[in-house]
Order: sequence, then structure tokens, then C-alpha cells
Amino acid sequence: MEKIASFTVNHLTLLPGVYVSRKDTVGKEVLTTFDLRMTAPNREPVMNTAEMHTIEHLAATYLRNDESIKDKVIYFGPMGCRTGFYLILAGDYTSKEVLPVVTKTYEFIRDFEGEVPGAAPRDCGNYLDMNLPMANYLAKQYLDRALYPADDSNLIYPE
Repeated sequence: MEKIASFTVNHLTLLPGVYVSRKDTVGKEVLTTFDLRMTAPNREPVMNTAEMHTIEHLAATYLRNDESIKDKVIYFGPMGCRTGFYLILAGDYTSKEVLPVVTKTYEFIRDFEGEVPGAAPRDCGNYLDMNLPMANYLAKQYLDRALYPADDSNLIYPE
């Protein structure tokens, strides 16, 4: 079998950032999948599931309520390797084009206080597995390390 595209990325040099992982055409619509890489793969500790679960709830809620993008959001969810998240949008986008909304999303997560949306037994299959303080911390770290200083080194996959 051929390797899928995401397994051909050099994870030994990949930095935290926002990358176009792939573009697929469904009918006449392009779907752009973004790799929101929050940690340096194989060089930094992975994120724990509780904080990833919290980030997932907060980001999905924010994105699906943001007027500039809500009608384009197909999916926001964790990578199995626990180094980041995937964001799938309807439309043909670049990393630079989505950087502002990704930045606003992670500012929302960094600053969020209170009850995590959907963190209730009726709404979520594992509602107790949440860690808001760590999600706040990781969002701040991602903003400071990757989003605010973003340039081609963390917006375009390395060769």
C-alpha cells in the first residue's frame, strides 16, 4: 500500500504551526484539511487526553459560532498522536488565510473560564475527562510559540 500523505511529512523537523495537510474535492467543493500542530512531534511530550478533550470542546464551539467561518466548518478534532488537531473547512484555503481565525480560536481557549460547553453527562460520552487550566496553558503556549510569530517555517510543511 502507498503511504497516505500525512505519513510523508517529515515529523523530525516539523515545528508547531498551521499547515495545509491536504485538499480534497467533493463534488464541486474543495475541502481543506489543516494540521494545527501544537507540539514538536517526537521531540516534546504529547498532550494528555483531558486537555485535548477540553480544547476540542472549546474550539469546536468557538468555530461553529464565529460568523466569519461557521458555515465552512466541517470538522475540528484531535490527532491520534496527540500533538495537535485537524480542522477541515469547506473551501480552498491557505494557512495564511486561516491564521487569523485559528489565532482567535486559541485566544478564546486561552482566556476561557467557567463551564466547558458540552461537558455534561447528557452532552458528552466522557464529560469528566476535562482539564481547563491545562487547556488554557497549552493554548497560550501555541499562540506564543507558533501563531503570533507565524511565518513560512510553520505555515508550510518542511521538505
